[in-house]
Amino acid sequence: MAFRDLYPFRSHYLTLSGWKYHYVDEGSGDPLVMLHGNPTWSFYYRALIAAFSLTHRVVAPDHMGCGLSDKPQAYSYTLAQHINNLEALLDTLKLERLTLFLHDWGGPIGMGYALRHPERVKRFVVFNTAAFPASRIPFRINVCKLPGFGALAVRGLNAFAGLAPTMACAKRERMTPAVKAGYLAPYDSYANRVAILRFVQDIPLRPSHPTYRLVEEIGRGLVLFKDHPMLIIWGALDWCFTPDFLKEWQAQFPKAEVRLVPDAGHYVVEDAYERITPWVREFLAKHPIA
Repeated sequence: MAFRDLYPFRSHYLTLSGWKYHYVDEGSGDPLVMLHGNPTWSFYYRALIAAFSLTHRVVAPDHMGCGLSDKPQAYSYTLAQHINNLEALLDTLKLERLTLFLHDWGGPIGMGYALRHPERVKRFVVFNTAAFPASRIPFRINVCKLPGFGALAVRGLNAFAGLAPTMACAKRERMTPAVKAGYLAPYDSYANRVAILRFVQDIPLRPSHPTYRLVEEIGRGLVLFKDHPMLIIWGALDWCFTPDFLKEWQAQFPKAEVRLVPDAGHYVVEDAYERITPWVREFLAKHPIA
């Protein structure tokens, strides 16, 4: 596989209800748990995994249906289920003293886990994401929620994962053939794109949506962590998680340290990992876990 040199990590699997849940587990020390979004996978964090596994234990799962995890066709691809899976993994690994890295869907999944186990979570590194209800999403994502059309566009024509490397990464030169192959390899067929569509369908925009109440609960629960060390690193060119989302994070966490990256898009780590790595290293050193 063309991207394997970029992702040289050993694969680990946890079996959940008969399905294989893939994760990276590198290094030793206080654990950093890196949670990806849609339509990426742990490949998104490869630069940070390589950098921080020298000093920490880095665990980066692929949500079920994503990356190197199994892609069951009949499965409950809901926020609650993804939180359950993460909880099962971290319970199995017996991890404590956690620092959560949150991007895109990793935000509500990670914060949902944190609210179940607040005593285990000590610090947060937040990239472009949300963990509270949103009243609107971009048109190009909303149309993918339409019955029939969504399956055709997202699963049949690969309009979501296939276009994401270009639309989500501001620095087009970063999307070399090998990097693009890394993002797309797990999503190479209609069947393998099942979770990508399910994630889009699970975006709750109104109270009638079955996931809306859970997102509301997570949003209300954020106050539990208002005094926790938090580093927010935000790609300013993100057309999905716009500066309005950043303002909401800052309102909820006024003590958070914020790094705005003016030339980065939604894939902020891809666009700016050379700057992000020292910022995170400085943050972790400034806020040691007692």
